[in-house]
Amino acid sequence: MPTHHEKRTLPYTADQMFDLVADVESYPEFLPWTAAARVRDRRETPRGEVMEAELIISFKVFRERFNSRVTLRRPDMKIDTEYLDGPFRHMNSTWAFRDVEGGCEVTFDVDFEFRSRILGSAAGMFFNDAMQRIVRAFERRAAVLYRS
Repeated sequence: MPTHHEKRTLPYTADQMFDLVADVESYPEFLPWTAAARVRDRRETPRGEVMEAELIISFKVFRERFNSRVTLRRPDMKIDTEYLDGPFRHMNSTWAFRDVEGGCEVTFDVDFEFRSRILGSAAGMFFNDAMQRIVRAFERRAAVLYRS
C-alpha cells in the first residue's frame, strides 16, 4: 500500500492554500493526469462542508473515473478526502495548512491501493515521483493565482 508525506513552507497564507486545494473543479487546469473534475454534491455538516467529487484520471493508456468525499474543515485548516468508488481498493488523503512567519506550512499525506494488480504495479514504479509532481503543481498554481 503506497503512502506519501510532503511538508512544505510556501509564501502564501493558509487561507489561500486551503482555497486552492478546495477548488476541485479547477484541477484539470493545472493538475497532472486530471482529465476532468466535477463536484456532484455539496452540503454543510457539523464537521464542515462536504463535497462529493468525481475525477477522471488519464495516464497513457489508462483512463479511470473515481468518486470521493471531500471534507473541508476550515476551522481546523484541513481537507480530508475519502475514496468512495472507482479503481482503488482504498484511498485517503489529508491536506493541512498552518500560517507561519513568512507564509504557511502545507502538509499532504496520502495512502491508496489499486484494485487491479496491473494498475498497482504501474503506480508503484512512479508513485513517489507522481506525488511530488502533484504537490509541485499546487505550488505553481499558487504562484499564478497569488503572486502579483
